[in-house]
Amino acid sequence: MTGAATNLGWLHPRYWPSWLGLGVLRAAALLPLPFSWWMGSALGQVLYYLHAPRREIARRNIAACFPALDAAAQRRLVRDHFRALGAAALTPGIGWWAPDERLRRLTRYRDREVLDRALAAKRPVILLAPHFIGLEMGGMRISRDYAMVSMYKRAKNALFDRYMRRGRERYGVVMVERNAELRPMIRLLRAGRLFYYLPDQDPGRRGSVFVPFFGIPTATVTALARIAKLADAVVIPCFTRQLPYGRGYEIIFHPPLADFPSGDELQDATRMNQAIEEGVREMPAQYFWVHKRFKTRPENAPAFY
Repeated sequence: MTGAATNLGWLHPRYWPSWLGLGVLRAAALLPLPFSWWMGSALGQVLYYLHAPRREIARRNIAACFPALDAAAQRRLVRDHFRALGAAALTPGIGWWAPDERLRRLTRYRDREVLDRALAAKRPVILLAPHFIGLEMGGMRISRDYAMVSMYKRAKNALFDRYMRRGRERYGVVMVERNAELRPMIRLLRAGRLFYYLPDQDPGRRGSVFVPFFGIPTATVTALARIAKLADAVVIPCFTRQLPYGRGYEIIFHPPLADFPSGDELQDATRMNQAIEEGVREMPAQYFWVHKRFKTRPENAPAFY
């Protein structure tokens, strides 16, 4: 199909909702962040009541991970999560289209020296970046300031995928398909690019082991330790926090994982999950609880959802 025909194809009615969504993101990128935060929080509150299946997934996850909380506190945490999720849903356009100065002003670093020390030591660096709701804004700011490579899962909607990828590549980040070979990734790491690695969604059984996450046997990928070993890389946990009332986003670096990888697959996967847990306990409402993290179960274990 020619380029012109391809462009005309985007005008098909099936893409109209996507154009509307992209337009909303572009418009939200122009609004003062406190205003879009308020609107998004209200949207999240509405979705809490209307989207019962996702609400139930979040409720089940939070109840299992925070059993010490009483039922009322767990419900509050679920509501807080939906409000934070709604607020974050309106911010990707800032990273993709807003003036560079606005992205810089709305994002800040905490303990950035952890990353800079590792880079000064001439070590490849993997940023362990779990699925917190600020993940997109954090990745955009880091890719603005550092050469970076990240993994990429193609969106089902071709139009949205096109604009999402273009937006994420704004500052020159190299996007690698999630199922791609490791060798190109290793070369980019050794060449000095940070690897923004998102390892914490349910991977199924292939390439995973069952290790604890909040005390629950959880299917966990083992690739982080393998990549770190092949590249001789430092692994630094990196979490992006949504600040309250639309004050922006804070990118937080924790100390590098010590003695990682150890050579023991189970021990390394457990250590990765422990690092993610530490971030979740810092900002429990901002982890991506609407994902079926515990969908894949050990043999003979009952279904979680």
